[in-house]
Amino acid sequence: MDNRLKTERKRIIYSTVFPLFILFLMFTVRLVETLENGHWFFLGVKPLSVEGLVGIITAPFIHADWAHFIANAGPFLVLGSVLFYVYRDIAFKVFIWIYLLAGVWLWFGARDAWHIGASGLVYGIASFLFLSGIIRNYVPLIAVSMLVTFLYGGLFWGLFPMEWQVEYSWEAHFWGALAGIVVAVVYRKEGPQKKPMLEDENNDALERTEDWDSPML
Repeated sequence: MDNRLKTERKRIIYSTVFPLFILFLMFTVRLVETLENGHWFFLGVKPLSVEGLVGIITAPFIHADWAHFIANAGPFLVLGSVLFYVYRDIAFKVFIWIYLLAGVWLWFGARDAWHIGASGLVYGIASFLFLSGIIRNYVPLIAVSMLVTFLYGGLFWGLFPMEWQVEYSWEAHFWGALAGIVVAVVYRKEGPQKKPMLEDENNDALERTEDWDSPML
């Protein structure tokens, strides 16, 4: 039992390493911006422009201010850690594909402005975690889906161009969420899966069903 607890502790710790590393890079960039009293918006995504292509890679690390950074940091760390804990065998592939798809689609389809921040990643990971649990029909993963819904269900409203979102990139949210959905479908047969019933268990279930269907004498 002690060994199992130690293994779980290590697994939990390891699942936070990569998200914390990415978050540290985001923090460092924001700190340097603050110290230089500058704004690196030019490293964001500017749709359908050559200068905005670099933002596909760099935009998630750029934030308008500390409030913007903090708003993304918490959900990113929590959802990223859940991703690497639950789907550890495919987590890197999932993260990279969401990262790239969300950035490329944002470049192709968004308003003519500089789009910055990690919210696209947050939406992508959230939608992946939610849909993966549902389509795999596996109780522990469905529980993760429900947890994501409970904690971050409010993200849903960020997918649409509402009046209060004029200054926010709802397009990044939308394309990030779509990327998470696509990746969840593509990798639905990889990672944790519902265990098939053993033959003996199937036979027992069949016998119980036959008993239930038998007429009363």
